[in-house]
Amino acid sequence: MGSKGLELARAKMQQAGVDPVAVDTFAHYYRLLEHGETGMIPESTIEPHEMESLADVEVSDDVATEAIRHTAVIKLNGGLGTSMGMDRAKSLLCVRRGLSFLDIIARQVLHLRSQYDATLPLLFMNSFRTSADTMAALARYDDLPVDGLPLEFLQNKEPKLLAKGLLPASHPKDPDLEWCPPGHGDLYTALRGSGLLGRLIEAGYRYAFVSNSDNLGAVPDARVAGWFAASGAPFAIEAVRRTASDRKGGHFARRKQDGRIVLRESAQTLPEDLEALADLEVHRFTSTNNLWFDLQAMSDALDARQGVLGLPLIRNVKHLDPGDPSTPEVIQIETAMGAAIEVFEGARTIEVGRNRFVPVKTTNDLLVLRSDIYDLGRDFVLDQASDEVPYIELDGEFYKLVGDFDKRFPEGAPSLREADSLTVDGDFTFGRGVRVVGEVALESPSAQRVAPGTVLQGDGPADG
Repeated sequence: MGSKGLELARAKMQQAGVDPVAVDTFAHYYRLLEHGETGMIPESTIEPHEMESLADVEVSDDVATEAIRHTAVIKLNGGLGTSMGMDRAKSLLCVRRGLSFLDIIARQVLHLRSQYDATLPLLFMNSFRTSADTMAALARYDDLPVDGLPLEFLQNKEPKLLAKGLLPASHPKDPDLEWCPPGHGDLYTALRGSGLLGRLIEAGYRYAFVSNSDNLGAVPDARVAGWFAASGAPFAIEAVRRTASDRKGGHFARRKQDGRIVLRESAQTLPEDLEALADLEVHRFTSTNNLWFDLQAMSDALDARQGVLGLPLIRNVKHLDPGDPSTPEVIQIETAMGAAIEVFEGARTIEVGRNRFVPVKTTNDLLVLRSDIYDLGRDFVLDQASDEVPYIELDGEFYKLVGDFDKRFPEGAPSLREADSLTVDGDFTFGRGVRVVGEVALESPSAQRVAPGTVLQGDGPADG
């Protein structure tokens, strides 16, 4: 018998119809949590990790084509965009020309199918909150589903645990708030539990390419598929050089004990190691969350572990109602899918261009994506039109939520191709055709309007 908290959590999950393997996986992490496991990775246990670059790799067209024809594409689509004030799938946000993330992803895949004469099935891992909206939005693409395979599978859910006592939290006013997703490391459990992993293997697919739906740079590129196939690796992650904006984010390293590649997230970093985490010269690469894995190797690893891959624990402390700090503190047990890299001997990383890593986590990112920094071609692939992506910092009081953000850019985003940075401190509404040149900082204690056609240059507006 387990502890009272674990027994109550198990019963709650079983009553809700959660997959038995997901319940066992939750129990594994509950016990770790109960015994004081924090998931921390001390700086003293790791060393910097270097890697080859895709730019230096030769991949023949034949190898690339063969690899992409045996690849399945999985998009993580469980996020609601709550940090930006959304209550539905973030991937429904409009990006360009009336097209959402979902529209562009669907069209990228359809174009690649035609280009390579590939089946290239597209599967979305939705949460119980994003499924209905997502499937309704994709219904217009009649040719997107592949015979014998679903367009979606659901990630699992687990109870939030009260920080005091580790009992399942209760919120009768909104029972949905009692549940949380187990982090994107649940991908492997959900693939196996849904039977989809086995179905993909039986249908003749060898590789999976996984990425976040809010990263439109993550196209299932045939050249990367060819590199992965030729490497013979069971698992690989695309990486990019860290920049100033990545200082607080995770990074790759090698574990001194066994030489395995590990992915250390900021939530797994001790307070005394935060300076080392932020050192871009020491830890130079961060994960794009673009993953490739051999389907059979993943199936074998899960079978050998009775379905529990054993990824490092991430202990995430939040409030029961994220929008109400008066509600009790809860612990959400999470894992990161990229952490599976340490499970597989012979796993690889490869440096790719920043154009394959265009995540939208804030409205700062959304402004860049909606601007002219990227061209959207007939293949629906983002093509970076400027040498560097400018640094954007919008006043959180006026721009953090999508609704407020949209009101302040009613005629569309300004041109950012000539911008180095744009910092907005205050309430500014932008007219049509505004251009930002160089390093621009706007500040005002009262609401302001930037007139149509204005060129913002240096410390203020310049004549167009």
